Amino acid sequence: MSRLAHWGAGACLADDMGLGKTLQAISLMLNRGKSGSSLVIAPASVLLNWKSEIERFAPSLTPLVMNDVACNRKKLVEQAGAFDVLLTTYGLLINEAELLASKEWNVIVLDEAHTIKNKETKMSKAAMGLTGEFRLLLTGTPLQNHLAEIWNLFQFANPGLLGSFQHFNNYFIMPIEKEGSKQRQLQLKKIVQPFLLRRTKAQVLDELPAKTEITLSIELSKEERVLYENIREEAVVNLEDGTTSAMQVLVEITRLRQAACHPALVNKEFTLPSAKTEAFLKLVNELMTNNHRALVFSQFTSHLALIRTELERRGIEYLYLDGHLSVQERSNLVKNFQTGEQPLFLISLKAGGTGLNLTAADYVIHLDPWWNPAVEDQASDRAYRIGQTRPVTIYRLIAAQTIEEKIIKLHQTKKSLADSLLAGSDIASKLGKEELLALLRESNF
Repeated sequence: MSRLAHWGAGACLADDMGLGKTLQAISLMLNRGKSGSSLVIAPASVLLNWKSEIERFAPSLTPLVMNDVACNRKKLVEQAGAFDVLLTTYGLLINEAELLASKEWNVIVLDEAHTIKNKETKMSKAAMGLTGEFRLLLTGTPLQNHLAEIWNLFQFANPGLLGSFQHFNNYFIMPIEKEGSKQRQLQLKKIVQPFLLRRTKAQVLDELPAKTEITLSIELSKEERVLYENIREEAVVNLEDGTTSAMQVLVEITRLRQAACHPALVNKEFTLPSAKTEAFLKLVNELMTNNHRALVFSQFTSHLALIRTELERRGIEYLYLDGHLSVQERSNLVKNFQTGEQPLFLISLKAGGTGLNLTAADYVIHLDPWWNPAVEDQASDRAYRIGQTRPVTIYRLIAAQTIEEKIIKLHQTKKSLADSLLAGSDIASKLGKEELLALLRESNF
């Protein structure tokens, strides 16, 4: 990174989750501290983590937090000097775009940089307006869905490197995503490789304990199966008239995914027991008997609410985190879990995918599968990261013969999208309306 900064080029630090991207960025800012002030833009949930990490590992740097609390932001920006690091959020990047763009920074760091992956958003446009001597992107998942994201990230780090978006679309996106061109794929990889710094856990963490991944297939009860099939058939009838948008298909798919988890997610009046909930509670009893602790993830906070009710009914202690909690509340919960003895930490997938170090857990349970396996992996790596000393087991609870099994099958093709750029494997196109409809039609189980 220092060499690229000396050249005047930007970089994307895309190390695997849990390998210390934050610490590496702090080291770089310390190395360049005498050249001026640095700017770090991060999700609000990890802002305090950045402050504590700077104070712990680089006490000669001064973290200055610019957040929603009343403060003289203009004065904070103007007076920031050598060895100062201004910490702010993506939300304030939009609100204070003009102020932050008025200063030339020594180092600009975008943490969880895939936040600006969409070039049309206000977030992306505000980021592009920043000026600095060295621009650094931090993300364990530089490519989440399609190649247009890579163009936008590198437009920030190294403007013009990949040409105009129209050129990039014609020369790379279309041939690679639609035609599977290996030649263009290799060309793109050669262009970005000098500026894409990536290590995987397999390469550098021989001492990290073993990780075991288990998919637990759960048979729905007869009543749940009838409910699920009724919803699926109704969705197909509603959607196959040819006028349906992809968004409407996703709405129906979400309803079907909820039916695979718990009948009450479809209709609060339904009193059918959930086979998945019963399997989860059985697993929890086994873990508690053997003194294990687990992180429990779900995309649906409504699903977690039902799980909480069952845990309370049985007197099982737990902690709970979702996106509605403040940064300080989030920090307190993490400390409580790391130092306490609560066997379970229930976390919404969106709130818990980044910025948490929860190595007190040696089990991870995903209650429902998410489309993008990279997001699931980020959540799992809250436990499987530097500092973990015990083997980690990851459970995925999947309702048999449902859309959840199809989502799991899609995971491999999703992973290939990123791997094609980082490791050279095949690439899959973005799911279209017909592929989404195929998930609803009768399966070939």
